[in-house]
Amino acid sequence: MEKQVKMKNKEDKMVRKIVTIVVSVLVLCIVVAGISFYFYFKAGLEPLNKENKSLIQVEIPSGTTSKGIGSILEEKKVIKSGFVFSYYIKKNNLSDFKAGYYQFSPSMTLSEISALLQEGGTADPEALADAKIQIPEGYSLEQIATLIGKKTKFSKDDVLALLKDETFFNKMLKKYPQLLTSTSEVNNTRYKLEGYLFPATYNYYKKNSLESLIEQMIKASNNVMEKYYDKITQSKKSVQQTLTLASLVEKEGVTTADRQKIAQVFYNRMDKEMPLQSDISVLYALGTHKEFLSNKDTQVDSPYNLYLNKGYGPGPFNNPSEDAIMAVLNPDINVSDLYFLADTSTGKVYFAKTYEEHLKLKKQYIDDKTK
Repeated sequence: MEKQVKMKNKEDKMVRKIVTIVVSVLVLCIVVAGISFYFYFKAGLEPLNKENKSLIQVEIPSGTTSKGIGSILEEKKVIKSGFVFSYYIKKNNLSDFKAGYYQFSPSMTLSEISALLQEGGTADPEALADAKIQIPEGYSLEQIATLIGKKTKFSKDDVLALLKDETFFNKMLKKYPQLLTSTSEVNNTRYKLEGYLFPATYNYYKKNSLESLIEQMIKASNNVMEKYYDKITQSKKSVQQTLTLASLVEKEGVTTADRQKIAQVFYNRMDKEMPLQSDISVLYALGTHKEFLSNKDTQVDSPYNLYLNKGYGPGPFNNPSEDAIMAVLNPDINVSDLYFLADTSTGKVYFAKTYEEHLKLKKQYIDDKTK
């Protein structure tokens, strides 16, 4: 009997040992699989090949799901993983992808690819471009010129020279009178075309002229603004004033709701003949970027300085998005505030009716955080 008990204990120990080994192996396999999936997923978020900027024409048929788009892009060797792409767009709540023909490169990020899909492709396939020029929303003409200088055979100076060329401007004015008449009537603008190169993605062909490239951007701006010309006329504002305010709203707010509120704050201030006092205007006047402005900065002598000058100023401070333009034309009329400030660390915008309330918010969300 004692021998049987010892034998059973020995068997139990062996079973426990085997179970421990099996569980350990399973845990190890799960850990290894988890680590492998983590690195697979992380790699899938990166461009397929950062060095390969050659373009690939891809058709996204009408009705294709996000999962289907991911599969097409993976099959065409534009991205590493359709599964990761599908997860990425769901996580970032991206939608409104459009059907059409696109030109992607394996060097593009998932963010860049998603932005193109939201912009929309062409109805028919086009000759493969030599490069893609993706102009971010809110870029100034000088930033656009720098970008073109990096992406094309044209230099930044070439671009700026063309943007200052009166003959070229008058040619564009003749083609797009509704868009450009109001800016043509202002004398003290830094660039008459500031605000009129629509932020989007453009195909660049080496055989084409710089004029044709810039005209693409002006034409895109006109195509967007055509939807709003009647409303602009009804609002008794000019296109120049609309785009000027939109360029401030573009930089001051992030969400559509905040932009509509900010636009109304600007209108409220103008109704009371108060200067807009936007930091964006001072930064443009200074020609530099700063996170915080000094009192000396706000006194810079420039028609673009809206701390010193009332009204809109000479013209736009950058090239705004359609969302910012719509916010200016559809402000939140329920807002009665005269002040706002943004917490740059969170992106949250705080509104105030009085200067005293504004100073309290500034101390709480700006000054105390910089100490």
